Amino acid sequence: MSSLIFTLIQTKLHWEDKAANLTMLQQKISSINDKTEVVILPEMFSTGFSMQPEKFAEKMDGTTVEWMRKISAEKKVILTGSLMIEDEGNYYNRLIWMLPNGQMGYYDKRHLFAYANEHNHYTSGNKRFIASVKGWRINCNVCYDLRFPVWARQSNKGEERTEELEYDVLIYVANWPERRSLAWKTLLQARAIENQSFVIGVNRVGTDGNDIYYSGDSTIINPMGEIIYYKAHDEDIFTITLQKEEVETVREKMPFWRDADPFIIIQ
Repeated sequence: MSSLIFTLIQTKLHWEDKAANLTMLQQKISSINDKTEVVILPEMFSTGFSMQPEKFAEKMDGTTVEWMRKISAEKKVILTGSLMIEDEGNYYNRLIWMLPNGQMGYYDKRHLFAYANEHNHYTSGNKRFIASVKGWRINCNVCYDLRFPVWARQSNKGEERTEELEYDVLIYVANWPERRSLAWKTLLQARAIENQSFVIGVNRVGTDGNDIYYSGDSTIINPMGEIIYYKAHDEDIFTITLQKEEVETVREKMPFWRDADPFIIIQ
């Protein structure tokens, strides 16, 4: 079975200061001495969770996407995280999945956080994004998506029962406030248990321009729901090697997914 190496970057962010954030993150990424294959940044890593896309959003050929392409190529890693994107007149909280060869995929945040008026500034996505790396399948999501289990649920293709689940790793990049950290920690574990997959949650730390404090609580959880990495409050760069065999063993020994209700997400 194959292994895959992930690096999580839990960091403070400079409020609505793209240049400062890109400089800071470049230094952090450059400092990674361990071998790694996928580097994960928080949600809106270039600005913080800002409701000013009219002022800060970029197009897909803009500075931040090009920065990601450059860093990914130089470090020879997949680089991912979300940022503000303007596309055909709409604004998106878009996760970019940048490959070292310059190719990329993306995911537009499906569930917009109405409590903070995100739905009044951004357009909701309508397609899931599951990347493929070395035989692994990785389902990418953004922050508030965590509260909606159907969107992340492993599908058995409706009535067409299969012996293969959709993904092996579920990623959430976030700006999730400390005041609701219990929900963050609980739901990450629930997603791992119900989907029998690894779950990786990468959150920011520090206080943003709206005086909201983020405690990080970045986490890696195995397919049994056991926490194998957790960090609160402090900045951290953490690298871990995950084994595909662990996913396969859990699903083979405890094939609970075979008893799941069939469903199809109609988008």
